[in-house]
Amino acid sequence: MRGHFVRRIALFFALFFGLMFFLGFLASRFFADGVHEGARGPFPFFAFLAVAAVVVLVVRWFRRTAGPIGEVMAAADRVASGDYSVRVGEGGSSEIRRLVRAFNQMTERLATAEIRRRELVADVAHEIRTPLSVIRGDLEGLLDGVYPVDAAQLARILEETAVMTRLLDDLQTLSTAEAGALRLYPEAVAAAVLVEDAVSALEARARAAGISLTASVADGLPDLDVDRIRIGEVLTNLLTNALRHTPQGGTITVEAVADGPDAVAFTVRDTGEGIPVADLPHVFERFVRSDDSGGSGLGLTIARSLVIAHGGSITADSKPGSGTAFRFMLPVTS
Repeated sequence: MRGHFVRRIALFFALFFGLMFFLGFLASRFFADGVHEGARGPFPFFAFLAVAAVVVLVVRWFRRTAGPIGEVMAAADRVASGDYSVRVGEGGSSEIRRLVRAFNQMTERLATAEIRRRELVADVAHEIRTPLSVIRGDLEGLLDGVYPVDAAQLARILEETAVMTRLLDDLQTLSTAEAGALRLYPEAVAAAVLVEDAVSALEARARAAGISLTASVADGLPDLDVDRIRIGEVLTNLLTNALRHTPQGGTITVEAVADGPDAVAFTVRDTGEGIPVADLPHVFERFVRSDDSGGSGLGLTIARSLVIAHGGSITADSKPGSGTAFRFMLPVTS
């Protein structure tokens, strides 16, 4: 499109200057002949019409091109000053309309990013305030002699600092992934290895909670070119979430099957209480969690970001009382 636009501009100016040169040539010939022959004929009238037509075409083209570009420049100044609500009306040639459309899309994304940034700052401040309040209260109690200086109180403070550390680590992972700056170290890994690693890491915890944790991997799946640690985090997050919401005697199943010729799909399915219908569209948003979650509310958000960073997609399917299934797809790269 850029090359086409440049060619159109070049062609326009070539035709314009060519026509002006031609009219100048005719005018010089006419006046030269008129001086010698003393007859000018109807040429001045037609020359005047030709020049007027050229001027009208130039003015119309200039208004169609310069007008929208001027609006874009004025809107860009407003965006630079922090006003992301500005939009430019589409007009002009197809290339100019394309430019205006791209500018409007950019400002819309900037506005959305700014809203998310403010929401994130507010959410982080809210999440950090709780452990800080606990730490401050315990330390003041220790200094005032309200609490004894013993291992139990120090362990409580240490636990709250660990909560803050996990929250900050999750936020760092999430921010780098969403910014597209997360560095991945892909390697050829079998889907069965990914599933077995995740299941073995949480098998003891599931056994202690009285939950059956099983794995099912289809035969003949191609190797995946993924970051083994990051995809392991995805499966661990999904399994940890399933363990948290599956009662004793329940079942959690991890499956890996082919999703067409170019992808492998992983599913973590549990027999827990399920997700309310109103909450299901928001499960991948930041700090969305149930009252008994106990997590930071970032696990599913991080899982989605890591899957997207690998070129995949993730979905959730749940019915209250019938369990939940999280399914993510990873493309197979040759």
